[in-house]
Amino acid sequence: MEITTSAGVVQARQLVRTLAQNLRLSLVEQTKLITAASELARNTLIYGGGGTMTGTVIEEWGRRGIRLVFADQGPGIADVELALTDGWTSGNGMGLGLSGSRRLVDDFVLDSAPGRGTTVTITKWAR
Repeated sequence: MEITTSAGVVQARQLVRTLAQNLRLSLVEQTKLITAASELARNTLIYGGGGTMTGTVIEEWGRRGIRLVFADQGPGIADVELALTDGWTSGNGMGLGLSGSRRLVDDFVLDSAPGRGTTVTITKWAR
């Protein structure tokens, strides 16, 4: 799905909620995933200039989960480790979006470089 406006962020959050409910994640796990997705969708819009989110129910090694991929063609992140540090921000936020999202999910992969855009892949496994 496209994330090119604030409405796209809301739609992304709604899609993630539906996927989480369909997978029967607990309310706590749903909240964690939706919060992470909301932060990453907002980052895609604000820092990446818009992009996409894909959401998939996956099954690997006998377990089921939800994998979300946020991608943009924005300026990219020069120092990924610094960007994942609590409190660091390139904008006006609190600097908890990326690092906070990473703590809320089971798997978190950030791929970015200047001039190449950013892709963040997160996975939440059903318990």
